[in-house]
Amino acid sequence: MNHDSTPATGTTHVVSTHSVFGAPCWVSLTSRDLQATEDFYGAVLGWQWRQGKLGERFRIALAGGAPVAGIAGIASMWQMAVAWTPYFAVPSADDAVSRVQERGGTAAVGPLSFPPGRAALLADRDGATFGIWEGKLFSDWETWRRAAPAFIRLHTRDAFDAAIFYGEVLDWASDKPGCCEVHYEGDEVVLRSRGDIVARIESGALDEAPDPTIRPHWQVHFAVSDVAACARTAELHGGSVLTKGADEALLRDPDGAQFTVTSRTRR
Repeated sequence: MNHDSTPATGTTHVVSTHSVFGAPCWVSLTSRDLQATEDFYGAVLGWQWRQGKLGERFRIALAGGAPVAGIAGIASMWQMAVAWTPYFAVPSADDAVSRVQERGGTAAVGPLSFPPGRAALLADRDGATFGIWEGKLFSDWETWRRAAPAFIRLHTRDAFDAAIFYGEVLDWASDKPGCCEVHYEGDEVVLRSRGDIVARIESGALDEAPDPTIRPHWQVHFAVSDVAACARTAELHGGSVLTKGADEALLRDPDGAQFTVTSRTRR
């Protein structure tokens, strides 16, 4: 969900999900302890914070003054899992939820009203969790999109089957002007919006695997300049390193949420 709709840089330009439908429009973390979350991600990723317009339980993470992600301290209150979740822009939250349910997915939360829009938390038919957002995007959204601080990748059982599911729910590769383009590159599905790569889908996850890094899930990647330094700092601040390579590391924060840091040179 988008946690803030107030201009931070004086701009009055407003982007609606009607004009960028189907594309990832935000990433959000559900947390139990906002202060601990702020401390950890501030140290690991250098983020600063401002309170979101939805209330004291919500924060906007900033990098160099630009919005990066949202934090919602509602995991305990709403009995939700602590996790990073990507949100996709939709013109109608009700229609998107109906499409998900018709195709074997599930609706976990919503649609709920979060002025200036509506949100829902869903799962595809393989159990991967994602969100949808209908309405205005925050005023710095174009900055967020151009800076591409976050990237998402779906690890799932069958990439091509998943592409069909999300395509039907989110109008990918439809005949509607401005829809996201779907490309098949080897064993991956690549999603493009306005020519830019915004998501990838790959096969290999197992349906019933107990390890969340193996069963179907959306993984949120954050672009960083020094992967090794982020991994070291995560361990120093109570997190853990699940896997690490030269240009990518899978980390877990102290609350249990997993995310990936990826070298800015790799996409």
